[in-house]
Amino acid sequence: MQRSRRRISAAVSAVVSSLLLALPLSAAPAQAATHNPIVFVHGLSSSASSWDDWIADFKADGYSSSELFAWSYDWTQSNVTTAQQLSAKIQSVLSQTGASKVDLVVHSMGALNSRYYLKNLGGTAYVDDFVSTAGVNHGTTTASWCSWLYTSCAQMYTGSSFLASLNSGDETPGSVSYASYWSNCDDALTPDTTAILSGATNVEVGCVSHTDMNNDHGVYEQVRNFVA
Repeated sequence: MQRSRRRISAAVSAVVSSLLLALPLSAAPAQAATHNPIVFVHGLSSSASSWDDWIADFKADGYSSSELFAWSYDWTQSNVTTAQQLSAKIQSVLSQTGASKVDLVVHSMGALNSRYYLKNLGGTAYVDDFVSTAGVNHGTTTASWCSWLYTSCAQMYTGSSFLASLNSGDETPGSVSYASYWSNCDDALTPDTTAILSGATNVEVGCVSHTDMNNDHGVYEQVRNFVA
């Protein structure tokens, strides 16, 4: 009887061992959730390099280089032309990454061409979150210094026909999530509240200069949490 039991036990052990060998040594870890690609749009008299600090911050918080796209354009041209180029850039990013939508993070005049893209060029179908930092959403009288030089600057001046059209009707169209971060001591925006968008999450961040709004770490953390 004992021999019979030993033979049965050995047979069971052999079956269990063969089953264990057929299984992977360890379960494959779940793939980390990917982020929407972020397209960064600078403002007047600036370039893609103005986002260097925030891109480093996003990388430190788990974004990869292939998810972050700082884009330079000719800021002297019409915001309409820039919006058309932005549309092509976003399609390129979607094709490159395989994503269905991007997040748009913009600074200053970048809010105008980006919002034109959203409102007039079908951009709401390709953008998940829109974040304006120190956006000149309703114009500023400080644009008077350059309005006679550059089309983009004239469009940014308070009361321009471009702004009247852009802000007519719904300021936050589509199913996009909108946020606008603004400072109460922004010398480039007169008044400071020009940055506020109807229908958006509007956040006063305290006293941060216009040029620091898109490299300030405190503002970054709020932006990161919004797009996350």
